[in-house]
Amino acid sequence: MSGKIVSINISDTKGVRKKAVDFAVLQDNYGIEHDAHASGEWHRQVSLLALESIKKMQAKGLNVGSGDFAENLTTEDIDLIRLPVGTRITIGKDIALEVTQIGKVCHKRCAIYYQAGDCVMPKEGIFAKVLHGGAVKKGDRIKVTDSKECRRRQEK
Repeated sequence: MSGKIVSINISDTKGVRKKAVDFAVLQDNYGIEHDAHASGEWHRQVSLLALESIKKMQAKGLNVGSGDFAENLTTEDIDLIRLPVGTRITIGKDIALEVTQIGKVCHKRCAIYYQAGDCVMPKEGIFAKVLHGGAVKKGDRIKVTDSKECRRRQEK
């Protein structure tokens, strides 16, 4: 299973929409440099959301795009919500992430929720820990490198 990175998004503070950047550096066991959510002592170092999920919200008439759901990495052509916790994914040549959480509980309703009555990030966003960092840029390939499903296929 593979796809690509369509947007890299960061913010200075938590609780706001993220702004797209041309590239970013992911640090081992930390997250994305200069992003408010980066923290080495946390299992949600990087957040990912599929462009396909954003398009669902656009289909409801919302003027939203990459970063509006506070995701760090917007992907395309990879079914993120089907990746179980523990799945390892690579981005480009060097970056290795491990999925640590699928979805999240929103304690405070975000602006998107109030605008649409729903938000995809709590249900379809995933979170990961940075196993091996490096530079990421728009267009980089993202692929599943190790998951229970991959191991099952290899055993057959």
